[in-house]
Amino acid sequence: MAGTQFFGERIKRNEDPRLLTGQALFTDDVNLPDMLHAAFYRSPYAHGRILSIDTSMAQEMEGVVAVYTANDLGDYWQPGPLLVPPPPVKDIVFNQRTQVPLAKDKVRFVGEPIVMVVAESRYIAEDATDLIFVDVERLPAVVDLAAALEPDSALVHEDVGNNISAHVVQEKGSYQAAKAKADHIIQRELEYDHGIAAAMENRGVVAQWDRRAQRLTMWDTTQAPVFVRNGMAALLGLSENQVRVIAPFIGGGFGPKIMMFYQEEVLVPWAAMKLDRPVKWIEDRAENFVATTHERNQTHTVEAAFSKDGRILGIHDVFLHDQGAYAPYGLTVALNSQCTLLGPYDIENYYSEFTAVFTNKTIVTPYRGAGRQHGVFVVERLLDIAARELGIDKAEIRRRNFIPPDKFPYNNEIIYQDFGPLKYDSGNYEPVLDKALKIVGYDDFYQNIQPQARAEGRQLGLGLVAYVEGTGIGPYEGARVQVTSSGRVSVATGIGTQGQGHYTSFAQIVADQVGVNVSDVDLVTGDTDQFHWGAGTFASRGAVVAGSAINEAARDVRQKILKLASDLLEVAEEDLELGDGKVQVKGVPDRAIPLGELAQQANPMRGAVKPGTEPGLEATNYFGPEYGATASGVHAMIVEVDPETMDVEILRYVVVHDCGEVINPLILDGQIQGGVAQGIGNAFYEQIIYNEQGQLLTGSFMDYLLPTSLDVPNVEIDHETTPSPLNPLGIKGAGEAGAIPTAPLFAQAVEDALNNQIEIREIPLSPSKLWELMQ
Repeated sequence: MAGTQFFGERIKRNEDPRLLTGQALFTDDVNLPDMLHAAFYRSPYAHGRILSIDTSMAQEMEGVVAVYTANDLGDYWQPGPLLVPPPPVKDIVFNQRTQVPLAKDKVRFVGEPIVMVVAESRYIAEDATDLIFVDVERLPAVVDLAAALEPDSALVHEDVGNNISAHVVQEKGSYQAAKAKADHIIQRELEYDHGIAAAMENRGVVAQWDRRAQRLTMWDTTQAPVFVRNGMAALLGLSENQVRVIAPFIGGGFGPKIMMFYQEEVLVPWAAMKLDRPVKWIEDRAENFVATTHERNQTHTVEAAFSKDGRILGIHDVFLHDQGAYAPYGLTVALNSQCTLLGPYDIENYYSEFTAVFTNKTIVTPYRGAGRQHGVFVVERLLDIAARELGIDKAEIRRRNFIPPDKFPYNNEIIYQDFGPLKYDSGNYEPVLDKALKIVGYDDFYQNIQPQARAEGRQLGLGLVAYVEGTGIGPYEGARVQVTSSGRVSVATGIGTQGQGHYTSFAQIVADQVGVNVSDVDLVTGDTDQFHWGAGTFASRGAVVAGSAINEAARDVRQKILKLASDLLEVAEEDLELGDGKVQVKGVPDRAIPLGELAQQANPMRGAVKPGTEPGLEATNYFGPEYGATASGVHAMIVEVDPETMDVEILRYVVVHDCGEVINPLILDGQIQGGVAQGIGNAFYEQIIYNEQGQLLTGSFMDYLLPTSLDVPNVEIDHETTPSPLNPLGIKGAGEAGAIPTAPLFAQAVEDALNNQIEIREIPLSPSKLWELMQ
């Protein structure tokens, strides 16, 4: 009997044939009879009072079916939910303000929807928005974070009395005591600016109300279909079984598509019910720049105390965080920054204080990395500066500060986004560092390659950074696994998929437990009719939490297979084995039952099912981790800087990563490669820029630069394995690993290439910014 060991194998993705041949269903592919289309009149101003709205000309336009303002929504008009409440931190200040479906009295960012138009085509709906006239009394825009906190600043939310969204202080040990013992103190101001996810597929919603069945169906580009179903049912006064949410294939999520509820997401189903016709809205790229959530923009004032041998004695960090106009996602991003600053380092004394600020900008929510980039940027810059000022090798100063293996699980004490103290479950950082140094040729670079390049007039530099990535947080996920009468295995789970390879990696887990080929496992994700409960795909948790739930359900099915086959074949369960789609007596190939036949036997048409047993070869199970698993890694990069243009070319990029046991190395490598591409964009190309009036100046791909395939190098990837003790598979997440440490890596490598003539304290960079710094 052939082996059935698929876990850990580089198996090509099950979903790719559908995607490559155009057979995969995306939200924009949903076309229903008699379908209407929606468009939105959006605020052209960042801040202002709405004095009047005239929609009369739009309503009279041929093909327009309905025009809605906030006043037309009645009781349906209400602020959206607070998705993540404030953490249990002592003396926290938190002012809850969430987005509304349509602006009523005031607009708070450019792009905020004011009027919804529903028409026979998107063309007509768009044209009708041009016939809407909104009189707005313009108010000063709140754009700069520091200025927003001045007493005379305009207020985004007058009822709050200031522009403070939240104020949080967390501390462990005593930084002042550490400072008193320090040999060296470093003080810097560091800035990490705005960016966007820029997914290939923009957002979209299609909704259909079946009046006879009293049932609403939504197709939604969401990362959390179950939560959308629950929330929409509550908003619309329906039971949850009256709402079906389908998250089909999604062309990139990256975090913004976990946001709930976008204004369009609330309004399209409401309009479909009101008009008794299907309604569709697909975001265009111009809308995406202002209507889909952003991330980043923090300013850190940081001080660090070091011993003369480079040990971090303590860090004192105070930072401002831009929330945008509303804060539906609570403090997740800022809290991640606060926690991730500690990195893989044994830091006993830490003071962290942040003020989250309301501004007249697009709402800020997590985007791949979700604030971790900011924390890593700060601590890695501190280590770079300390290494230079203390005369210590940059790899060695990191090695000296690593948490040693015998200290795991390691409690950082600072409250994390899952509301508990940040605890690292496992890790062993030195082998990861050593492997990265070896692969990138660290010693040879500094002994031979860089000196030779400089002799030739070329400016080469090497960067090296370490990081941790909090992954696999709760609350839970679930799965149903069933062997069908055809012998194929059906799997359903509540999370959605946005390109992570779930259809393959999850199938590998099931195939090993049930004894079938990976290609014989059929997976359904993101359909609330197929599986009713789950949290969603975010925070690098899909494989850890949903994968563990699938493993547990598949293991339950395995036990059912063995028990039934034991009865039918009249042998002990331990004398049976699974493989090649059948169960057989060990060493006796002709005493076997195909799984399809066994599934039929488990669901008889006649006779009795024994008490205490269940019909079918099916099981549902759930998994919720005690706390999040901690992945880690080291990135190394060699760059060349053109001394005349300050253009930067990446010559080599190395990643050594530890995400515990690896389900599918091929898929994991793709995740890391994609993350690195986004990280490079965040570090050197992408920047959202607003003027003083809150107008977006980089609202198209003419101005907002994305790295192309020519700018992203082939990433050299290797792994170390420190299994997580928190789940049965020993796995950790990896979805954000590529993107998290790229900014400080880029900064360090460029400084090294320029022979430390400049010190980089801001991200993103660009050739023009580097040129200005060099002057």
